[in-house]
Amino acid sequence: MATPHTSAVPDRQRRAVRPHVPMRPLWLCRVCAAAWPCPPARLLLGMEYRRDRVGLSVYMAGCLFDATADLIKLNPNPAPSPADLFERFLAWTARPPRR
Repeated sequence: MATPHTSAVPDRQRRAVRPHVPMRPLWLCRVCAAAWPCPPARLLLGMEYRRDRVGLSVYMAGCLFDATADLIKLNPNPAPSPADLFERFLAWTARPPRR
């Protein structure tokens, strides 16, 4: 016999949120294949670090460092733009969350 809470909740709502994590050295999302951090990853990271925006920025700065090394090895000519990488990894962390 099914318990009341499982039969009333559709399968798609019971599924766990899949973590949108980077696939290195490409720095693409393992779930959606977008450039990481993809919008869902940014949302999930923002929720995880909602009380520690500085911690989020420090974490993403480390990711920027690692991604820069990986992406330059993969694509030396033309190398990824520092401005593009900054925008992708760090700039969004300083923006206030949307409400």
